[in-house]
Amino acid sequence: MSNHAPQIGYTLKQAQSLLRVRMEEALKPLGLTVSHYSTLHSLRREPGISAAALARGTFMTRQSMSTLLEQLLDRGLVARPDRPDAGRALPTVLTPAGAEALDAAQELVDRVEQRMLAGLGADERDALARGLAACVAGLEG
Repeated sequence: MSNHAPQIGYTLKQAQSLLRVRMEEALKPLGLTVSHYSTLHSLRREPGISAAALARGTFMTRQSMSTLLEQLLDRGLVARPDRPDAGRALPTVLTPAGAEALDAAQELVDRVEQRMLAGLGADERDALARGLAACVAGLEG
């Protein structure tokens, strides 16, 4: 590889970092962070998921997730029972206000993603998605 060839890993990290910055900027008027958005999104996909599973799925520590869930509880965006039905985990679910906040956040995040992909045609977008999925699979294996 020539010294002038782009380093794919570096370029990927740069794109990821800029994507996060732009998402944080977009979500700020809603009083949400990317971590809040990711957590709400995960709860929509898997209602009742444990805090430990939420932390793993959003790349956070359990302690950070606990703090974040308290913030979302205080804002009425999620709800938890006082006591678990079984075991020790307290299942967390979106409230109607949380679903509304997530819908608004999703619209803003979609705009950021559209901006990021604006220079790519449909075939290039598909190829990028397949390529990134293959990269993830390669690193997981």
